[in-house]
Amino acid sequence: MGYEKLADPLALGIFLLTLSLPILIGFLTLRRTRSQSDFLLGGRAMDKVVVALSAVSSGRSSWLVLGVSGMAWTMGTGAVWAVVGYILAELFQFIYIGRPLRRESEQFGSLTLLDWFETRFGDRRQVIRITGAVIIIVFMTAYVAAQFNAGAKALSIALDIHLLSALAIAGVLVLAYMVMGGYIAVAYNDVVRAVIMIVGLVVFPVVGLVKAGGVGVLLATLNRLNPAFIDPVSIGMGALIGFLGIGLGSPGQPHIVVRYMSVNDPDRLRAAAVIGTFWNVVLGWGAVFIGLLGRALVPLESGLPNADPEMIFLVLASDYFGPVLYGLMVGGIFAAILSTVDSQLLVVSSTFVRDLWEEVLHRDEEPEEALKLRLNRLVVVVAGLAALVVAYVAQDLVFWLVLFAWGGLGAAFGPAIIMTLYHQGTRRAGIVAGMVTGAVVTVLWRQFLKGPTGIYELVASFPAAVLAILVGSWWSRRRAGTG
Repeated sequence: MGYEKLADPLALGIFLLTLSLPILIGFLTLRRTRSQSDFLLGGRAMDKVVVALSAVSSGRSSWLVLGVSGMAWTMGTGAVWAVVGYILAELFQFIYIGRPLRRESEQFGSLTLLDWFETRFGDRRQVIRITGAVIIIVFMTAYVAAQFNAGAKALSIALDIHLLSALAIAGVLVLAYMVMGGYIAVAYNDVVRAVIMIVGLVVFPVVGLVKAGGVGVLLATLNRLNPAFIDPVSIGMGALIGFLGIGLGSPGQPHIVVRYMSVNDPDRLRAAAVIGTFWNVVLGWGAVFIGLLGRALVPLESGLPNADPEMIFLVLASDYFGPVLYGLMVGGIFAAILSTVDSQLLVVSSTFVRDLWEEVLHRDEEPEEALKLRLNRLVVVVAGLAALVVAYVAQDLVFWLVLFAWGGLGAAFGPAIIMTLYHQGTRRAGIVAGMVTGAVVTVLWRQFLKGPTGIYELVASFPAAVLAILVGSWWSRRRAGTG
């Protein structure tokens, strides 16, 4: 069937062109990557449009293209709350987190989030850096492996090849352009992928709505199937709060926050906020409409491959588009997945090389830029290969971890960033307590309490981390006799 593999030579050609484009971008950006700052932050010289679209692309991944459309197929218009939370959070964080973080990171010479924390608190013992590095490596490695696995499964179905071969192709594609261009290649590739996602989540729903007879006909069809499909609050207050709580994770995602640190002028983040929010809204609604269209046209799970609602995007793309656009749509799914993989691998690289090797193990030395650049590239390859191995041999563990990776990173770093910027009484001990509490509560809540309570773990772990920061900071000030 059309959504199972790219049998048409033209569709296959467009699909393969979409996959190979990142290599070309990596080659073109090779000469611009001459230092560790270039590799990790693009030399703080990225344009506002690049930053905006890169943040949107790296933050959404297959969760938006496949996950939200599948969610809308399952529950109807109530799925929109899953995108409202992160849209509102990212609108504010562009300005209220991004701008001060960009200014201070340049002032301190910080190349990573942990650099900034350490300098901000004068943490000579490097407790924040080491604690944060452990959390990032644990959650981010699982995240990368799961994204590789998702991309390989899509590629395996599209090309009708073995999963191991698909993983090898995915690994080569990502690692090749990352090693060449680092952050610059990642950012520009994210822009290209954002454009592909825009085609898939804007053109696609418009074409579908026209063929379905318009919004009115679509809503009437859904109402006949189940009136709850057109009632956005039918999902219940608990689910609604949980969906909105997804946005709490955005300020704590290192691969998104680093985008703000890379912009060429912090004041341009206002314009980036407008650009990013506009496309967040458009893409979010596009994914929801694809799911709603799919429910109207394919009302039963038996009409979906493997009875999987997340396959509705591929089913409709096969029905609506010719070989050229279909190849682009399938390539777009894979591109959306890779846009998160490369950003997260870059965070793992910066954590190992900058935060541990350079600042902990060689703190009193001045390693050459060429050596640091080579090490960053080496770590990208090693970390990528390790994630590929985990993705293949430990799939169940990876997907169990990735379910709360967003929450774990969000609770560990989001409250810490916000409290550091906006609460003057925050101290180092509070930040460490908040990071540990956010990560631990996320894991424990996911494992033991989410089922009985029905509450998304981030809704619990985020305020728990804030409380830990307040208590830890108060305790630190009391010991120091400063209040």
